[in-house]
Amino acid sequence: MAVIFGVVYSFAALFESFAAEFSAQRADVSMVFGICGLIYFVLGVGGGILADRFGPRVVCSSGMLCIAAGLLATSFATSMSAVYLTYGVGIGIGVALVYTPSIACVQPWFTTRRGLAAGIASSGIGAGTVVVPLLATSAIALLQWRGALRVMALAVLLLGVCATYVLKRAPAPASPCGMANGSVTGGGPQVIPGATLGQALRDRRFWWFYLFTVAAAPTMFIPFAHLSASARDLGLTDARAVGLVGLIGIGSLVGRFAIGALADRIGRTLTLALMQASMAVSYLLWLASGGYPALAIFAVWFGLSYGAIVSLMPAICMDLFGARAVSSIVGTLYSGAALGNLLGPVVAGAVFDRVGSYSPVIWGCMALSLVAGAASVQIVRAGARGY
Repeated sequence: MAVIFGVVYSFAALFESFAAEFSAQRADVSMVFGICGLIYFVLGVGGGILADRFGPRVVCSSGMLCIAAGLLATSFATSMSAVYLTYGVGIGIGVALVYTPSIACVQPWFTTRRGLAAGIASSGIGAGTVVVPLLATSAIALLQWRGALRVMALAVLLLGVCATYVLKRAPAPASPCGMANGSVTGGGPQVIPGATLGQALRDRRFWWFYLFTVAAAPTMFIPFAHLSASARDLGLTDARAVGLVGLIGIGSLVGRFAIGALADRIGRTLTLALMQASMAVSYLLWLASGGYPALAIFAVWFGLSYGAIVSLMPAICMDLFGARAVSSIVGTLYSGAALGNLLGPVVAGAVFDRVGSYSPVIWGCMALSLVAGAASVQIVRAGARGY
């Protein structure tokens, strides 16, 4: 998680380099981040299905190789179109093969404290967000952006592939007679309990969850693409501007641990609704910010809410639908974030290019957060009614 999302969110460090190198506007540069997210959210369901069949180790290792190849190819790009293909599509495919299988394979190993377990596992996203963009900024200053990308490609090969090698599918839970729960008699194949992907798609709770994901996505991903650019507009140095993404990562780490543990006590779906409301309120600080302190507080507050939401989503999938097809279900759910991840940063860039301000974008994100919060409440109500 630290490797793949460290790479993804290092886009903040590369933003100005791409804009200057290819004389591109913010909407054009933001498209790189949007395409990458679109690809890994849409293809995440394929990664989940492959992991359910072949196991997470093989699928995730293949994804790491794709990410390394995408970084290396981007370092030779001569146009924004080439960056769209190599960084956007290449890295997007790699993340699709790593993200869903790796986070989904954690859930079946745990029962009573699944929210905390999911928070610990996904804390790598926060760690990568804190560390890698700052390292990328330093590497760009030392080696220029092309050299920095080549170093990142090597790091993905050395660290990422080693990390995926230790991933392991959870065994099917055993019944007192020694058979997997849900299996038939006569020594037949074990059937892991839970819903199939088709059964989940016929469940009303899945579609409320899907609406939540669609509505929440722009709010969750616009700051990663534009907060640093907004800080530069206020006169902050590159290091402090990119450092705001690191502060998001710090808040994310706290959210995954502290809020994950809290969710195990008060209810994971209720906590999801509360954290979405928290994220909406945090945007008021970005709206009112006139300098670094307000942006820094926003980054930490936003990161805490974001980290809690991202860590809770796979655990709630496991709560609702069981372990049988959890990778496929999580991957399908994440496809709902694809459009928001693509259009959110791009539309934000286009709005800024047109009006010179992020204020309309911020109000739009708060409105979408209200829709997402209402959808999360409906998940709870649908569950109480038994469907």
